[in-house]
Amino acid sequence: MKKYIPNALTLLNLFCGSIAVIFAVNNNFVAASFFVFMGIFFDFFDGFFARKFNVQGPLGVQLDSLADMVTSGLVPGIIMFKLLSLSINEPDVIFLHDEWNSVFHSGGMPFSFIPLMGLFITLSSAYRLAKFNLDEDQQSYFKGLPTPANTLLIISLPLIIEFQNSDLMNTIILNKWFLIALTLLSSYLLNSNIKLFALKFKEWGFKANASRYTFIMLCVILLILLQFAAIPVIILLYISMSLLDSIVIK
Repeated sequence: MKKYIPNALTLLNLFCGSIAVIFAVNNNFVAASFFVFMGIFFDFFDGFFARKFNVQGPLGVQLDSLADMVTSGLVPGIIMFKLLSLSINEPDVIFLHDEWNSVFHSGGMPFSFIPLMGLFITLSSAYRLAKFNLDEDQQSYFKGLPTPANTLLIISLPLIIEFQNSDLMNTIILNKWFLIALTLLSSYLLNSNIKLFALKFKEWGFKANASRYTFIMLCVILLILLQFAAIPVIILLYISMSLLDSIVIK
């Protein structure tokens, strides 16, 4: 029975990601983000239980990547597509402060190629996941930004607009040049050669996991202080601490 638990959790990840796609397509980014969070939760624990029950296998590896492709590949691409569409069509959009995820004018939006750049994130995620399946070295670390971390970065943008109530942050997030730059940076980080530590605990001692425990504690503090605006800061912190960790090890 135990051997089925990891794959069942992976399928729950895929189920949540599929629901998130439906909500994202219909501009309900808050609900989409909730199901992405649930998908990432299941994604973390499928690997945890696979290691705990020692039932890791090639089927689980492939299934995990297929689920991640939806939850952490397709969904962020759609959300970035929607944000870019919004950023270049402001005159044709009704912006509602209290329910901004219903912003699209009933007459529809003029077609533009710029929003399609958001799907670079989906393509880059697919390429990263394919490389990850073939790379046997990434057991204790990641090479490039993991797709779930990148997804958290992207979905934080509509959540900041919805809940932070900051005109400055809203103006930055809905700037098309900012979104284009973030899309390109995100696509690069996914497939870069930067080594990032993985939140995988082989043992629970502090000495062997100092970076992980420190990172988790800082994440909690930042989330309390900055709420959803903490997520981009946390991703930057994750990259910075990983680079510092690599220097110390060398």
